[in-house]
Amino acid sequence: MDFSAPLVLENSRARLRPLEIGDFEALKAVAFDADLWKYTLTRGDDAVSLAAYIRQALEARTQGLRYPFAIIDRETGQLAGSTSYYNVAPADQRLSIGYTWVGTPFQRSGLNRACKHLLLCHAFGQMGYERVELETDSRNYKSRTAMARMGATEEGTLRSHRPTQGGIRRDTVIFSVIRQDWSELRQTTFQQYEARG
Repeated sequence: MDFSAPLVLENSRARLRPLEIGDFEALKAVAFDADLWKYTLTRGDDAVSLAAYIRQALEARTQGLRYPFAIIDRETGQLAGSTSYYNVAPADQRLSIGYTWVGTPFQRSGLNRACKHLLLCHAFGQMGYERVELETDSRNYKSRTAMARMGATEEGTLRSHRPTQGGIRRDTVIFSVIRQDWSELRQTTFQQYEARG
């Protein structure tokens, strides 16, 4: 994956483009909600933490560790949150999708699923990968439910996997979508985005 390339992905519902430092002002409108960050590794619910979140994401892109996107809701034209590719392993033909958050007004609207469609399409299509992983804090039932509903397979829990907010070591639940799954999911779960491009 070329982390320096300006990758833009788009379907009928969502547009993903590289996250930029200038997105700070627009993201403030949706990020300043403590509930969004309850189970994330870092926070972004005030000006200082949001600026740090964006800076860290952009630094990780420069280092070839993470490719952060800004999520644009095509229905309103608004910036709605962010998502990323990370743990990109070309030799193994796999990567992870994560660091995803969507502002409360855009939740349960189909926007997150539209973003996953774009990221999965690109991973299995243009990148030719065989496996996409998603992970979440085991306490985050909302995220776990969303992953299962989109057709990802829960594979297990990594106990005491990594440090998170408040000095806690979290248990991480791992989900995956593999190439064989994708052929069916694009005709079922993601059909509305396939049909309209």
